[in-house]
Amino acid sequence: MEQQLRNLTEAMFEIKKICCIGAGYVGGPTCSVIAHMCPEIRITVVDVNQARIEAWNSNTLPIYEPGLKEVVELCRGKNLFFSTDIDKAIQESDLIFISVNTPTKVYGMGKGRAADLKHIESCARRIVAVSNGYKIVTEKSTVPVRAAESIRRIFQSNIKPDLNLQVLSNPEFLSEGTAVNDLKNPDRVLIGGDDTPEGQEAIQALCAVYEHWVPKNKIITTNTWSSELSKLASNAFLAQRISSINSISALCEATGADVEDVACAVGMDHRIGSKFLKASVGFGGSCFQKDVLNLVYLCEALNLPEVAQYWQQVIDMNDYQRRRFASRIIDCLFNTATDKKIALLGFAFKKDTGDTRESSSIYISKYLLDEGANLHIFDPKVRKEQIICDLSHPNISQDASGQASRLVTICNDAYEACDRAHAIVICTEWDEFKLLDYELIHKNMLKPAFIFDGRRVLDELHPKLQKLGFQVETIGKKITVQRIPFTPTAEVPKFSLQEPPLKKVKL
Repeated sequence: MEQQLRNLTEAMFEIKKICCIGAGYVGGPTCSVIAHMCPEIRITVVDVNQARIEAWNSNTLPIYEPGLKEVVELCRGKNLFFSTDIDKAIQESDLIFISVNTPTKVYGMGKGRAADLKHIESCARRIVAVSNGYKIVTEKSTVPVRAAESIRRIFQSNIKPDLNLQVLSNPEFLSEGTAVNDLKNPDRVLIGGDDTPEGQEAIQALCAVYEHWVPKNKIITTNTWSSELSKLASNAFLAQRISSINSISALCEATGADVEDVACAVGMDHRIGSKFLKASVGFGGSCFQKDVLNLVYLCEALNLPEVAQYWQQVIDMNDYQRRRFASRIIDCLFNTATDKKIALLGFAFKKDTGDTRESSSIYISKYLLDEGANLHIFDPKVRKEQIICDLSHPNISQDASGQASRLVTICNDAYEACDRAHAIVICTEWDEFKLLDYELIHKNMLKPAFIFDGRRVLDELHPKLQKLGFQVETIGKKITVQRIPFTPTAEVPKFSLQEPPLKKVKL
């Protein structure tokens, strides 16, 4: 039997069929690009969500990513397929990517920090239940260190005489908004596996797929633990840089320095570099906060409290930046936003994506809604239903969707959102916000008219905006010489979407 499995392994060395479980922001783009680069490999992306699969098979993809639609349309129906028949895709595949969601736990041990691996475990159990022969199972989702070992234990505890499953770690390093280019021209591809001969064979099989378009010197192979930790560490380092420059932005506002000048000077040091030194209202997205919190929990579990506290400060600084920006808006509006119309431009966590997960816009909206502001929101790529869903989260609205339906209006364009508004708040750095007719917008706003530039997207327009009559407030720089007097407020309270919903008070 061992000889048969060894022979089967050698015969399956060339991967011809891939199954990807999870048709989200990782699985969909990753497999679309692999299909584009490897036309001889048949790839099936599966998901339990029927509506999502139907969207992947339509002209309106479920996610927005520059260049993705063109890639999908080139390959779909040829060697790229989207289906809900999960078991069939698993059975027919040589390699299985697990690309399911691993959110932060909101209940039980480790809530608010640890990753919830229930979907990973469910995939592992389904794979071992329906599989036969030799297959390579590869975790693509962001997972804590030793998750691959957990998958392996499930496989070993449900062993079959004709089944041989090898487990690899192949984390993604995509940046939303540039995901297609990141996949076609990666900085590196990281593959982790066992140090056994079988594990090394599996690693080489996956390497052969990437070698269709990725230079060999950019493909790194390690053990699974190093691969998993490298993903967490990469995102933690990037988040740390953002929190670091945001901390300096507060100092700049207090002293009269410009954080853009400071970032430029610091970034020209080749030892530091200029990437991720853009001060803003705070980082968002599905990865940074989740992965840093996961790292914090891992350090706590391994009895490394000082290390845990160090990385927790990255999250605390991000929270502080959001609260500070919200307080500044309320302070400038004469210490009250009640019944005032505020145009919030941008809801995605960054430009060139429709993803709103952990977006700073959600947190800023929460603080303004608590003050009784009427929010008029426009984002060119985020659907109305998604915005309402995010703002109806129990930790955002104490009366579920009631507050959102009363105080939130979703607009079709920026001009509609800004019409007769007291203030404009820019939360996403969409390029089109630079091209708006601010003279017309100012004419139709209530006076004094405020612009709060949370992304430094209007830097070149600040003198013009002031000349038009706007009071401009931005991150990391004093612009208005004479501010309109205000009464400082108490600190805005902290809250987190990672925590379980607060108890609702019955009236």
